[in-house]
Amino acid sequence: MRSIGILSLAAICAIFTCCKQQEGGLMYYTLADPYQTVTVTPPPSGEAPRNIIFMIGDGMGLEQISCAWVLNRGRLNIDNFPVVGLSRTYCTNDLITDSAAGGTALAVGQKTAIDHVGCDPEGKPLYSMLVTAQQAGKKTGCVTVCHLADATPCDFCCHNESRYDSDDLIADYAECGVDFIAGGGRDYFGPKRKDGRDIVAEMKAKGYNYASDEQQLMAAPLPVLGLMSDDNLPIAAQRGDLFRHMASRCLDLLSEASGERGFVAMIEGSCIDDWLHANRIDLAMEETLDFDRTIGDVLQWAEKDGHTLVIVTADHSTGALTLQEGSIEEGRIGVEFGNDSHNGIAVPYYVWGPGSEAFGGILENEELGRLIASFIK
Repeated sequence: MRSIGILSLAAICAIFTCCKQQEGGLMYYTLADPYQTVTVTPPPSGEAPRNIIFMIGDGMGLEQISCAWVLNRGRLNIDNFPVVGLSRTYCTNDLITDSAAGGTALAVGQKTAIDHVGCDPEGKPLYSMLVTAQQAGKKTGCVTVCHLADATPCDFCCHNESRYDSDDLIADYAECGVDFIAGGGRDYFGPKRKDGRDIVAEMKAKGYNYASDEQQLMAAPLPVLGLMSDDNLPIAAQRGDLFRHMASRCLDLLSEASGERGFVAMIEGSCIDDWLHANRIDLAMEETLDFDRTIGDVLQWAEKDGHTLVIVTADHSTGALTLQEGSIEEGRIGVEFGNDSHNGIAVPYYVWGPGSEAFGGILENEELGRLIASFIK
């Protein structure tokens, strides 16, 4: 579980006035302002994809998606995906995985042990689909809502037996070669380091263009290191469209630079998981809905491009959430949490675009990762 951070008094007051309440053991939440979803048409089947966009909603199981669907009055951007399947999430030493082991299985196509990031159960480095893409001459990107020392982005860029060895993990970014890196975590790149290293300075020396806010990010050319906050990005209600703009900037830059070779990008809606751990249905749903809005942006981008495979899934589900009451017309849900941790229920995956006909059915998470990587050529 990540550190959620400290919210301002004004933000806390706003959160508690947004229709969250307890009645009869259930937690209720209503979405006051639903958003319009997009409608996209997949390109003809039978062609190999040039680009791959892999989107991960951390902790986002079918129960979270179902709640978000009710809140937005029975429509989500994720409804556009024509191919849907299930991914089993257990790891090598536990039925209930964490984001380190679950994300590694998706990133590298091999299951591993709890807390292991980009390495096998014995600690041997494993290399993600971003490395496979680099070897194929493609551009690569990694965009996340959380700080970059967290498990999922590290699963794609770093290697360590412990997801909590943040100094070592962050140092790996200087060697990973990913062309567009954006998320939170300025403190982890320098001020909080025990070894005194300034990883931002080291990456600048390697040619990275550093951005510390949205304006700088929108102007920076590749390669990019964007650190948008000291820790995680602000909560969805406070950050506006920052995450969506980060994702769009990543796709535009990678596409322009890669040409016919194409690119592979991982985009994570990280903090869904944080607020499920905290049993905060309001904040968890706001993060889920912001992730779905980002999915809509990505699908529209992919439709226009015509050569892009888009996959959405989760590393695991969190909170043992049950949807017990609600109203589609009112955008209201009544839920109960069974725990404040992960569970072992299979999670859905969604596929859109060229190559999607190869997917569908029940897959192990590492099988899903290997199948995605098989299109990187």
